[in-house]
Amino acid sequence: MKNDVTIGLCNPKSPSNVGAVMRAAGCYGVDAVSYTGERFARAAKFKTDTKNRQREIPLLGVESLTEDLPVDVSIVCVELAEGAIALPEFKHPAKSLYIFGPEDGSIAQDIIDQACAVVYVPTIGCMNLAATVNVVLYDRLAKSNTPVDHQAIIQKSRDVNNRLVVKEGC
Repeated sequence: MKNDVTIGLCNPKSPSNVGAVMRAAGCYGVDAVSYTGERFARAAKFKTDTKNRQREIPLLGVESLTEDLPVDVSIVCVELAEGAIALPEFKHPAKSLYIFGPEDGSIAQDIIDQACAVVYVPTIGCMNLAATVNVVLYDRLAKSNTPVDHQAIIQKSRDVNNRLVVKEGC
């Protein structure tokens, strides 16, 4: 399933957050995840990709998240920045690179300057990296016009311990 969505992580430090980002990437059909910096590579020995999404979705260390992008890919930065668009008001581009800042910092200004949009999730305080990725990807899905076979998704996604069926009622 190709959705023309890539996630870019600016110098992530937490292997648990990157593992959770990979899980979100698998849940929402992300094509690839890239990251910059050295912190995650040093911490990667603590395997946290609980669903082994790296077998399906590339996780690539890169020098630059924005270099050599196809011209039809829109850069969308997700950051608590003055002038950012609230996520509920944002219209997601068809082909997107979503860039998220580090857990203990912000996206660099030169990357923000390249973005076609900067969005933020209107919460009180900030969420962690993985939670933010999940919310943004869910928002993209919720706003898409992609037809979905909901029963097939439920049957494919649940684990072997879940065989619940909703009875007709109220």
